Amino acid sequence: MSEPKLIILNDAQELYVRAAEEVAHITGEAICTHGEFTFCLSGGSTPAATYDLLATRFRLSVDWKEVQFFWGDERCVPPDHAESNYAMANRMMLSKLGLRPDQVHRMRGEDPSAAAAAAYENLLRKRFGLGDGEFPHFDLVMLGLGDNRHTASLFPGDSVIHETQRMVAGVKVDAEPRNRLTVTPPVINNAQRVMFLVAGQGKAAAVKDVLEGPRDPDKFPAQIVAPHDGELIWILDKASASLLSPR
Repeated sequence: MSEPKLIILNDAQELYVRAAEEVAHITGEAICTHGEFTFCLSGGSTPAATYDLLATRFRLSVDWKEVQFFWGDERCVPPDHAESNYAMANRMMLSKLGLRPDQVHRMRGEDPSAAAAAAYENLLRKRFGLGDGEFPHFDLVMLGLGDNRHTASLFPGDSVIHETQRMVAGVKVDAEPRNRLTVTPPVINNAQRVMFLVAGQGKAAAVKDVLEGPRDPDKFPAQIVAPHDGELIWILDKASASLLSPR
């Protein structure tokens, strides 16, 4: 894996715009190359603002009928719940794009977590035509970063950080709502591109630990993200990057 690509913008608003530009560019590249774009979405306020831009200012920059939407994690709540990652993405972006139902592949947070995880793994297996031991190859996985250094729903100390076989797991985390679904590191690390979006001074210590701290994924789960053959991009504002060494 090559070194992460860091893009540092002046403020959060510039970050949202640059992230939307990057997504639009990557989408066009993927559709030209193999006819579709597989996009694994994140929850969180920073992705939400980017989704809103994609559905408005950048709507005509993307051939949306060729985009397939998936999720990297989900809270175990109904799809219309305020805490649902699907509900946020649908409100900010999906509902504005005139999509076909077969383009949207949500995790069923309303079902028991073990069953929902198995069902989503089966969905990925069928949608990507996977054999035993194979993992989906997303064109782009979008991620956020928690204050506690988690990403997706890979939280400090969880054994799923070291998962090598399953694609999706049900987890119980130290945050509300506690029960969640998450894709596993082998799925994230098989992507063509992985993009972290992080904004705000409150995330500066977490960014510093993940990018420059000692290697300890159990303590800093986002360190487990290291695409095998893909590109890792961090899009930061100056506040979240403020503790990084000069580069």
